[in-house]
Amino acid sequence: MIAATLKYLRNLHDRLRQTEQIYMVLVSVAIGLLGGLCAVGFRLLIRFLNQVAWRQGQPTLEYISALPAWWKVLVPATGGLIVGFITYRYAREARGHGVPEVMEAVALRGGRIRPRVVFAKMLASGICIASGGSVGREGPIVQIGSALGSTIGQWLKIDGPRLRTLVGCGAAAGIAATFNAPIAGALFAVEIILGDFGVAQFSPIVISSVAATVVSQHFLGDFPAFQVPGYALVHPSELFAYATLGILAGLVALGFVRTLYGFEDLFDKIRLSVPVKAMLGGALIGVIGIWTPHIYGVGYEAINEALNGTMLWSFMLVLVVVKIIAVSITIGSGGSGGIFAPSLFIGAMLGGGVGTVVHSIWPLSTASPGAYALVGMGAVVAAATHAPITAILIIFELTNDYKIILPLMISCIIATLLATRLNNASIYTLKLLRRGIDIHKGKDVNVLQSVVAREQMRSDAVTASPGDSLLSLISKFIDHPGSTLFVVDETRKLLGIITTDEIRPVMGDASSLASLVIAQDVMIEGEFPTVSPDDSLADVMKLLGAYRGEVPVVENGRLAGVIWPGDVIQRYNTEIFKREMAQSMASALDRKDGVTSVPAVKDHVIAEIPVPENFVRRTIRELNVRQAFGVSILMIKQSSSDGGEQLDAAPGADYVFQPEDVMLVMGPPEKLRHLKTGTPRPGR
Repeated sequence: MIAATLKYLRNLHDRLRQTEQIYMVLVSVAIGLLGGLCAVGFRLLIRFLNQVAWRQGQPTLEYISALPAWWKVLVPATGGLIVGFITYRYAREARGHGVPEVMEAVALRGGRIRPRVVFAKMLASGICIASGGSVGREGPIVQIGSALGSTIGQWLKIDGPRLRTLVGCGAAAGIAATFNAPIAGALFAVEIILGDFGVAQFSPIVISSVAATVVSQHFLGDFPAFQVPGYALVHPSELFAYATLGILAGLVALGFVRTLYGFEDLFDKIRLSVPVKAMLGGALIGVIGIWTPHIYGVGYEAINEALNGTMLWSFMLVLVVVKIIAVSITIGSGGSGGIFAPSLFIGAMLGGGVGTVVHSIWPLSTASPGAYALVGMGAVVAAATHAPITAILIIFELTNDYKIILPLMISCIIATLLATRLNNASIYTLKLLRRGIDIHKGKDVNVLQSVVAREQMRSDAVTASPGDSLLSLISKFIDHPGSTLFVVDETRKLLGIITTDEIRPVMGDASSLASLVIAQDVMIEGEFPTVSPDDSLADVMKLLGAYRGEVPVVENGRLAGVIWPGDVIQRYNTEIFKREMAQSMASALDRKDGVTSVPAVKDHVIAEIPVPENFVRRTIRELNVRQAFGVSILMIKQSSSDGGEQLDAAPGADYVFQPEDVMLVMGPPEKLRHLKTGTPRPGR
C-alpha cells in the first residue's frame, strides 16, 4: 500500500513537472507557507531565548535598565561565545547579516545553499538577538527563507534559473511575514536578491510572499510592525525639510556602511579564535548597554518611542552614533543578525531628531517629529541598501496611508542618489566586492582575483646589463621573443627596462652608434609598472590596459620573473572555462554515484576526489593546493549531518575543508593521484 502510494505520488510529481507554470506555482506556495512558519517560529524562538537570558519574554527598556550592570555585560558576552562557536563549527554562512551570502549563492552557485544553514542561522541569530546583540531579525529571516527555498528546490532536483527563483521566493516570504508587508517582501527579493523584474521570476515570488503573509497573520494577527502615528503634509514648503532629511540620511547611511566594514577589518586583525572574538564583541555591547540599553536586540521599542515623539532630539542623535558603533561591533566580532532593523533604528532616530528641531522652529507649517522619524527610516534603508523601491513600499505598507508617499519618495530617492554617488556599492554588495565578486557586472568579473602573479610569471625574462652595447641589445631583441628587455645589475636588482620603442630610433644608424650607445643610455627608469609575486592577476590585467609590454615581477627590488599579456589572457580563458565547467558538472555531482573522471583540455581530466584526511580543518591557502599539487579545484561538494548537500563553485582561498567534503578538481592524472593521497607531487 505504501509503495503504491509513493509510486503514485512520484508519477503525479513527474506529470506536474511537465507543466512548468503550474508546478512553480505549487512549489512557491509551499515555500511561502513554510517560510511563514519559519518566520513565526524564529520570533517564538527569540521570545523563548529572551526568557532564558533576561527572565522576561519581551524585556522592556525599563526592565533592562533596572538590571545590575554585570548581568547586562554577562548575557551578551555569553551569547557571543555561543554564536561564535555555532558559526565556526557548523556553518560559516550563518555569520554576519546573511543577505550577501544569499546574493553570492544566487550569483555564483546557481542558488544552492546548504540545508544546515536554515537551522544554524535560526539558532545563531536567535541567540545573538535574544542575548542583546545589536542586530535585526530581518536578515536572518531572509537567509533562512532563502536556504529553505534552495533546499526544497534541490530536493526536487530543480536547477538553473528556477532554483534561483525559489531562493527569491524564500527571501520574499521571510520579509513579508516579518513586516506583514507582502508587496515589500516581493520587491525586496527581486530588487536586492535577484535583481530581475522578469514576469517568470516575479510571479512565483509574489505568490510566496502572499502565502507567508497569510501564515504570519494567522499566528501573529494582522498588526503592523510599528505603532505608526497619524500623518499629514501640513504645508508644501515642508518638502524642503524632507529633502534635507534625505541628504542627511544618505550621509549617515554611508557612514554606517564604512563603520561596519571598518570594524570587520579591525576584528579580523585580532589574533583570537572566532568564538573568543564574538564573546569580546558581546562584552563590549554589554558595556555600551549599561548606559544605553536601547541598542540591545532589534530595538523596536525605541523606534516606537521615536515615532511617537517621546524622546529628546539630542538623545536620538546620540543614539544614531551609538547604534552604528554597536551594530558594527556585533557584526564585526562575528555575531549573527541583520542590518535591516538597525537601518530602520538609525533612520528613526535621525528623522526624529531632525523633525523635532524643524517642528520647534516652524511649529505651524510642519508635521510632528514622528512623521520625520518614519520617513527617516525609509531614507536610511534606501541609502544603505540602494533599494529605494523596497524602502518606500515597506514604509507605505506600515502606514497604509497614501499621504506619506510624496515626502517618502523625495527623501528616499535623494538619499539613494547621494549614497550611490559617493559609493557604488551598497551595504550588501560591498561585502561581496571585498571578496572579489561583482554581481552587477556578472560572475566572471574578477575571475583572476584569486590567481597570484607568482603562478603565471615566466622565470626566463630577457635581461641586459647597464653597460651592454647597442648591438648586443639589438641582438637580444632579434634572438628572443617579446618587446621588452629588463636592465639588471649583478644582484638582479631591476634598474630599468628597454622596449622596442627606445631601440627603434637608433636602429637606422646602429653601425655608427654601436660604440657610443649602451643600455643605460636608452633604458626607462621608474616610469614602468611592476607587480609583486603575490599580487593578483586581476591587478596585472588592469596594468595591461595602459601598458602594452611584458610586466616585470619584482620581489625585494630584484627581478623574479615576467608576465606576458598573452599568458594573462590565456589564464583568464582557462578560469572562465573552469567556472563554466563547474556549473555544468553540478547536475552530475547531485547524483550519489558522482563521477570518476571526465576528459577536459589537453592532458587534463576532471575528477571527483574525497578530501584527504590531512586536509580537514585546513584552508586552501594554507595547503597551497594549486602550487603543491599542480591541480585546480573547480568545486566543493559539502555534505552535512542532515543529509543535505551544497555545491560551492570556485571556492575561495580561505575555504576550510570539512571531513565529508568531495572535491571536483582538474589536472593531469598523475597529479590527481598525488592529491588523492594528500601527498604533494615530487619536487614540491
